[in-house]
Amino acid sequence: MEKFKSLKNEGNDFVKMGEYEEAANKYSECMKLNTEECTVYTNRALCYLKLYKYEEAKQDCDHVLQIEDSNIKAFYRRALAYKGLQVRKKNMAGI
Repeated sequence: MEKFKSLKNEGNDFVKMGEYEEAANKYSECMKLNTEECTVYTNRALCYLKLYKYEEAKQDCDHVLQIEDSNIKAFYRRALAYKGLQVRKKNMAGI
């Protein structure tokens, strides 16, 4: 549990510095230790949104909503992911 907290805090620090790839990696390490902790999924979804990885962000939010069906952050970040995916589809259609 101590290792989990340490990794999560490192991930949070990377987010504060704008280092989203590194933060996502730390949150992924957390998930190997605890797959039921929703905050690391919503945090990693934030990182994916910042990295324009909308499908990955949506998947993390979907996972959270299977565990906590009323998680507001997961709903919000999933909506942002869907928005990003729609913009990408429109841009691809114009090519």
